[in-house]
Amino acid sequence: MIESFPLYWPEGWARTKYRQESRFKTGFGAARQLLFAEIARMGGTRPILSTNVPLRNDGMPRANMPNPTDPGVAVYFVYKKNDMVFACDKYHKVMDNIYAIAKTIDAMRGIERWGASDMMERAFRGFKALPEQASQPWRDVLGISHEVKPTPALISERFRELAKQHHPDLGGDADKLNEVVQARDLALKELAS
Repeated sequence: MIESFPLYWPEGWARTKYRQESRFKTGFGAARQLLFAEIARMGGTRPILSTNVPLRNDGMPRANMPNPTDPGVAVYFVYKKNDMVFACDKYHKVMDNIYAIAKTIDAMRGIERWGASDMMERAFRGFKALPEQASQPWRDVLGISHEVKPTPALISERFRELAKQHHPDLGGDADKLNEVVQARDLALKELAS
């Protein structure tokens, strides 16, 4: 289930290793407001802004909080009956990552305004939120027998082995690696419930 707090990073999306300072001139509340306005202008509905910033009583991230250690931001919404996600953790501050997503959506909306709307539809296909269900049961993907009681340590060990085997930088297949990531996430989620 997608949560506003703590951050629910999209499954299979890589994280930024080295963050940078932005040149944006915005405040937290203004960035948050712009993001929701851009989603509405695009025709998106039911946005969920997920960060590591504690929430106000209305469920929105607080504007007056210190920046968390992990400044990543993900926004989930529905666009033309499809679940979509945009995520950013390029910058050191949550407000800058929110603003970056808002400006990205604005730029993509520009494609539609300038007459190449079929290109926007093609671009948005890449931002569909991944389904929570893997193509195979997680035990089969991770190679954990039904006779074995799984533990977080066992799941992490099998994940590391398979991630090395399937990582594209090491000659593996990105789709297979994504399947392994999904299987690990589903396994850990099942153990936690």
